[in-house]
Formats: sequence, C-alpha cells, structure tokens
Amino acid sequence: MSKLSPADLERYIFSRTGAPNDDLLVGAGYGEDAAAVAVDGSTLVVSTDPISLAAERIGTLGVAIASNDVAACGGMPEWLVSTIFLPDNDEDLLDDVTGQLDAEARRLGITIVSGHTETLAALDRPLLSLTCMGPTDRYVPTSGANPGDAVLLTKGAGIEGSAVLATDFRDALVDAGVESATVDSAAAFFDDVSVLPESAVLAPIATAMHDPTEGGVLNGLVEVACASSVSIELDSEAVPVRDETRRLCAAMDVDPLRILGSGAMLATVPAEESERVVSTLESEGIDATVVASVSAADDATDVGVHCNGRQYRDSVRDDMYELWA
Repeated sequence: MSKLSPADLERYIFSRTGAPNDDLLVGAGYGEDAAAVAVDGSTLVVSTDPISLAAERIGTLGVAIASNDVAACGGMPEWLVSTIFLPDNDEDLLDDVTGQLDAEARRLGITIVSGHTETLAALDRPLLSLTCMGPTDRYVPTSGANPGDAVLLTKGAGIEGSAVLATDFRDALVDAGVESATVDSAAAFFDDVSVLPESAVLAPIATAMHDPTEGGVLNGLVEVACASSVSIELDSEAVPVRDETRRLCAAMDVDPLRILGSGAMLATVPAEESERVVSTLESEGIDATVVASVSAADDATDVGVHCNGRQYRDSVRDDMYELWA
C-alpha cells in the first residue's frame, strides 16, 4: 500500500471532480486534509478516510483519524458517516467494531448520522471508510505555509504507529525482547490519537495545519511543503519521540519519523509567534516543539523537505506497510 504520486493525483483525481459548484470553497488538492463548503453563511469542513490495517482498534482509530482531518483544517467535528466492510458475517467482530466506533464518537462529542455495513469475502480483515463533517469560522489549509514560518509538532512522532505496533504485533515485540510493560504503555497511546485539543489552540494563528498519517511526520512535512510550494528544513534531532516509540521501532526495524503519525499536529506559524504558541499549548497540557523552518524555494526543484543532506519531494512510503506484507 502506498499513496499516489502528486502527478497521478492531478491526472486522475483532481482533474475529475464532476460538476462545478460555487459553494465549494476549497476542493481536492495534494496534501489537503479536507474540503470546505459554504453553507448558509458558514463553512462546513468535510473529510473522508479509509482504515484497514489496525485490526485490534480499528473503530477507535477510524473515528479519531476522520475527525482529525476536520480538526486539522480548523473545524469542529460534529457528524460522522460510517461504512463498514467485514470479511465474513462475524457477529462478535461486528460487535467489537461498532462498539469502538460508538465509544470513541461519544468521547469526542461526535454523532454517527448514517452509514452502510456489509460483508465482502475478498477481505481478510475489516475495512472502514469514514466521512466526518463539522463547521469552522476559519479554514486552515495544508497549503498555507509561508517563508519565514516556524513548523511546530505537537506530542511526538509515531504515536498512532506505536499503538498499532503494540496491539497488532505484540507477540513479535515480546519475542524481540521488548518488555511487556513497555508494550502495554505504547498500546495506551490510542488515547492520544485525537488532535482536537491542539486544533482549538492552533487554528486561530496557524498559516497551515496538517495531520501526519501514512508515512508519518516526514511525509506530512513533504505534503505541507509541496502543497505550499516552499522548502522546509527539518531538524530530525529536534523531533520528539517517546521512549516507548523508540523501543518498539528499534525492535521492528522501522523509523519513528516514517510510521503512522496520527496523534501529532503539524502547524506552521509566524516565527515571531512560535514561542508564545508553544507556551499556550503547554499551558493546556499539550507538548509542542519547533522542529523545522520554512523558506522560499529557489525554484520548483527546491520545493520539498530537506533533512540530513537529503531532499524529499515525493510521497514517503510508510515503514509499517512491510510488516503486514
């Protein structure tokens, strides 16, 4: 599994969006987390996301990831449409998945308003597709990063990936010598996957926000840089990584900066505001760190992320995909 290239997205997706509509304020675009639609003088943020690889907590993660995309655009997630595909007519599995969807939606104050459920024999694990919607007073795009901005990261790299590793690959981790207590601690990171709290702080000031998912923090930064046509200089040593994440990633030979990254928010803010914004986030109990800086690209070939002597311009494949191969 991997994301399509920007060129393929433009050719086959972004150029084929049906009938034009004057109420569409922000539509499909590379790296954009969600669309914005004008509704009765307000702005509705709409996003959709599939999830299939995190078998143990797929419902919990599905709600968090779908709502994060709305929050990453400055929206307040309120409504969810849930589509569930199951590999067979397993009532216990259906009970688990819908129970997780219900519990996480209640925890985040989101109402599941509609959906569809069926079995699909071609599957070997559950597959969800969730559409989340909510209003905003200020839509914040992925494409808004400006030269001179500082790039903030909340919480840390690989939070979602750590929780998935700890549940889907627990036996392999223990066999590799990771202590059970460390695995249990990482599994609890599911409780940290939502970014709604930091969105509330960042949305009024951020020039761009993005929820790093597949490909982790590194791919999230690539999407911000390419969407904004800027160059981002990443200090990989500045990226916060929890101890549990480091241990699990070392055991499974994956890079914390290149694994499922939900739970963190990337945001660009004017550099002169970065210290104040970090302080405000920390006063709300949210860790935040300046990890990169934004500069003007010399030309089109300079657009992307520069880190440790390398430039990243294309989608970064998530290191965890090989674990399911």
